[in-house]
Amino acid sequence: MSIKYDQFHVLHMSHDTKNFGKWGEDMAEQYLVTNGYKILQRNYRNFFGEIDIITIKNGIVVFVEVKTRDSLHANHFLPEQSVNYRKQSKLRKLCEMFNVEHRYENKEWQIDVISVILNKSTKKAVINHIQNAVYG
Repeated sequence: MSIKYDQFHVLHMSHDTKNFGKWGEDMAEQYLVTNGYKILQRNYRNFFGEIDIITIKNGIVVFVEVKTRDSLHANHFLPEQSVNYRKQSKLRKLCEMFNVEHRYENKEWQIDVISVILNKSTKKAVINHIQNAVYG
């Protein structure tokens, strides 16, 4: 398992909790593109739920679950800790459905988790990318 940390200066951080998660997904997408991932789709939905970001890098389809937290709360509960067994099971089903729909059954794939911890006072985000976080 490989972990990367990065910081981005936050220019427009929303104080609206509804948009907080979307803002984290935007930061995760920026991080992924900067690190050579090609974005295939965002917010893929089917009856099992939603995958935040689907990318491809080096021929591997990478499904990304993004979890965003305010730094005030992250010390007690890290964002990635909310990807529990039930969520992992849903993610596997979603990925399998996406692969069938897009004829990627023969492609290698993995599920990553990106946690975004936002510090509203410094306007910085810390990104933790956990590759192969969920085993298929």
